[in-house]
Amino acid sequence: MNERPLAPVAWSVLLGLTAVKLLLHALSSAWVAYGWVGDELYFLDCARHLAWGYVDHPPFSIAVLRLWTELLGESLLAVRLVPAFAGCATIVLAGLMARELGGGWVAQGLAGLGVLAGPVYLAMGGYYSMNPIDQTLWAVAAYLLLRLLNSESPRTWIALGVVLGLGLLNKLSVVWLGCGILAGILLTPQRRWLATPWPWLAGAIAIAIVAPYLLWQAQHGWPVLEFTRNATLEKNVLAPPLVFLRLHVLAMHPLTLPFWLIGLIYLFFAPEARPYRTLGWVWLTVFLILMASGTARTYYLAPPLTIAIAAAGRAVEGFGTRASMGWLPPAATTLLILALVTGAPMSIPLLPPDRYVAYERALGLKPPPEAREEPSELPLHFALRFHGPPLVRAVDAAYQSLSPDDREHVVILTDSFHEAGAINVLGAAVGLPSAIGIHNNYWLWGAEDATGDVFLVVAPMGSNLLALFRSVERAEEIDCGWCMPFLRKKAVYVCRDPRRPLRELWPELKKFI
Repeated sequence: MNERPLAPVAWSVLLGLTAVKLLLHALSSAWVAYGWVGDELYFLDCARHLAWGYVDHPPFSIAVLRLWTELLGESLLAVRLVPAFAGCATIVLAGLMARELGGGWVAQGLAGLGVLAGPVYLAMGGYYSMNPIDQTLWAVAAYLLLRLLNSESPRTWIALGVVLGLGLLNKLSVVWLGCGILAGILLTPQRRWLATPWPWLAGAIAIAIVAPYLLWQAQHGWPVLEFTRNATLEKNVLAPPLVFLRLHVLAMHPLTLPFWLIGLIYLFFAPEARPYRTLGWVWLTVFLILMASGTARTYYLAPPLTIAIAAAGRAVEGFGTRASMGWLPPAATTLLILALVTGAPMSIPLLPPDRYVAYERALGLKPPPEAREEPSELPLHFALRFHGPPLVRAVDAAYQSLSPDDREHVVILTDSFHEAGAINVLGAAVGLPSAIGIHNNYWLWGAEDATGDVFLVVAPMGSNLLALFRSVERAEEIDCGWCMPFLRKKAVYVCRDPRRPLRELWPELKKFI
């Protein structure tokens, strides 16, 4: 136990950093807004179908989205407030972690700035998904672990169990955090905790919270396992250890590398950090798990890296008190600000697409591979914002070309959750009927009452739709400019006279990936 007086919380510094973050996100969503990310439209549709589980994600982030949209509506700016606020919370938590490590206002400010400056944090906070919530919950768990190291309060174990349970209910990758905490306990004197009931109670609480989701998965045949297997084999980019490490350094910006490396060295080797070695082992365990997987995405390491960033703030402040190293805190601040200024345009939409491409080329960079598809000129998290409106325009044009009787009974069928979500969320404004789909949870929701003979099918050009329908006519191509190339190769088809009833075909159309 390391209970000692702590420095005051540097609220003015931390809240100032969150204000900068909110301003950047407001600019990216209101000034140079590229539009909805396809995943966001899917999540909005999931929020209209509340359940204890989904094919490709647990329910917590969807429940949060449903509650938020009930209060503020489904506008782009309203929805984007949630990830922005989650990112702000992560900044504050990094500062609080630096404080628990013994840091003053300089340490807290540097920790918060380290999170703000990391492009991966800024990018994940720029659109709605479970990832910014995941980062915040990891930071809360790390903060509570620090509180345990400083006070060993049994109540903190209960809080940690709740946070881990909510984390699992948001994203199953919190299992890695659990492995890290267990390794950190076993490899340090804190292993004595395992002789008490509190760690076991925390684990039981976490399992109890995530149990309804696990029950839902069991009742539906564990679709998450099929989804994960297919994504690993067919979608995720292979990332051997050195490639993964290089991509992670780029995702965090090379200028931040010395900063968070100082934090890791401090946790493992500084004498005053000996009581906090557990946190170092948490980070290293998660890092090794991701390195060994071979298909981990670069942003997976962002949640545990908050630990290293908080420790870096404490280390730099401590070294800066030495007469010969007073230059270190200003130097670290300068590096982080430069990383923020140069990395922000690559993280959130602050430049028009053509100017962004010119900026990236001037830096000698190109979008990293994030999926096994032909790359776009824009990074994936930008390119996925350009497909929805052109798709809706194409589907609406095909819809308007039908006779009044056909429009009354037509079924819109898609092979991607991006497209079904766009039609269901954006298409309502132009009077399109709801779409059904075969991708992930749309397949699970089924064909509803689709029993007609006329379909508008959104599919890749060259698809063998004649295997399903006796009449197939290409009606509209989708011109989405800056979107991913594989989305530009899709079209809207008018299909008639299905060879078999759709309900009979449905089991064969499943696409979990």
